[in-house]
Amino acid sequence: MKRRIAVVLLVLLLVAGAVLFGPKLLRKVGADLGGFSGGSDYGGGSDWGGSSWDSSSSWDSSSSWDSDDDGNGFFFFPMGGFDGGSSSGDMGGFLIWIILIVIVLVYLSRSKAHHAPAPHAGTAAGAARTPDSKLTPLSEYGKLDPNFSAADLREKLSNVYVQMQNGCTARNIEALRPYFTDALYQQFDRQIKSLIANRQINHVDRISVLDVNLRGYFQEGGEDHLVAELKTRITDYTVNEDTGALISGSNTAEKFMTYEWDLSRPTGTLTEAAGESTVRHCPNCGAPLSINESARCPYCDSVITFQDHDWTIYAVKGIAQRTVQP
Repeated sequence: MKRRIAVVLLVLLLVAGAVLFGPKLLRKVGADLGGFSGGSDYGGGSDWGGSSWDSSSSWDSSSSWDSDDDGNGFFFFPMGGFDGGSSSGDMGGFLIWIILIVIVLVYLSRSKAHHAPAPHAGTAAGAARTPDSKLTPLSEYGKLDPNFSAADLREKLSNVYVQMQNGCTARNIEALRPYFTDALYQQFDRQIKSLIANRQINHVDRISVLDVNLRGYFQEGGEDHLVAELKTRITDYTVNEDTGALISGSNTAEKFMTYEWDLSRPTGTLTEAAGESTVRHCPNCGAPLSINESARCPYCDSVITFQDHDWTIYAVKGIAQRTVQP
């Protein structure tokens, strides 16, 4: 009975906190496109609350729990202090809210300990890689698509990653629209709009893609999913648009990032042979077009995507981050 009361109290605290503090916590945005780069390093084998950017999730990311300004905090909202307009009363109320939640969680964990064996030691924060047991070796994919080229896809993903981070700095990712599923693009776009609304510029510089490993594929729901692991190096910092003052991050510290990308396309889709040209048409007006040139139809301005023709990025996870100070 006491445990049920504690659970109800926790739910009420979370709802109240979301209403009172949610708008303030959402004022700051995570760093790099997707918010995977944070103030604290992370990496390990466990999902951080099951979080990743994908077609079924809302605003959240797989960055680590972090006490720094550019990290992710409670509810996966970027936090570490409210913006300059917040009063000390706001902060005091927020801290009291956190303390109450911690007390309830401690009570629940102690209560659970009396009824269950001691858990194993936890692993470091960071999303879990897709298990090898779920994947079919990529060497088998040639049987489904004779024209598939792993080398070409690795080069394409490397280029897309660089464009993504440049788009984050420019606060404009519309040209990348064809490469994402609709839901994933909307999530990334919300991050860009938050930066603009808060008059912040997230600089992602010195971008280098160190490795692209195509780990394998699986089929699910009428789609082929290809799992790629990208290892990159970036510097990452956020400044105030008006004053240039540093808000978070560092323009000298190098961050070595590991991401997992889940690419998808309808099962049965074939890669075009070298030199082959397929005329594609706008799904809205039927006009012939090249979706390599623009994310929009030049005739009716409809948004165009690769989703029915080629690989699109369905989900992105932040697996690990390691920071090297200068």
